[in-house]
Amino acid sequence: MRVSKTNAMRILDGKKVEYEILTYDNEDGKIHGTAVADKIGKQADAVFKTLVSQSGPNLFVFVIPVGGELDLKKAAKAAGAKKMEMLPVKELQKWTGYIRGGCSPVGMKKLYPTFIDKSALALATMIVSAGKIGTQIEVEPNKLAETVDAKFVELIK
Repeated sequence: MRVSKTNAMRILDGKKVEYEILTYDNEDGKIHGTAVADKIGKQADAVFKTLVSQSGPNLFVFVIPVGGELDLKKAAKAAGAKKMEMLPVKELQKWTGYIRGGCSPVGMKKLYPTFIDKSALALATMIVSAGKIGTQIEVEPNKLAETVDAKFVELIK
């Protein structure tokens, strides 16, 4: 199956970052993280979801394992903010260019402060959305962090 390049892939190509493309069938509507992990045959702790949060007018990106839940207190601490709340899903595309289920930490409209759960450091590769539902990319955690200028911190409950 031929996969059209997403913005995230073009950015990784431009920075000479190696990655694998993984695709899955999304016609059943099951696009949540653990379903995606099953469909691509990977352990859930290696598949990460990209969450966008806000503190006042500022947006922040958090990349956490699909089976985990973002701890908003830890997220706020990492971002140096008093409090953090999730960006409403209806505003996701306006600010990032991505939709729910296809939100990649790479290639958003702007480079927001980005934090990756430190569990990724124990992995040789991690999997994130390629920016399109049905397509994931597998990349080395440090290479992903360099690409989006991310910090590794503890983020999950």
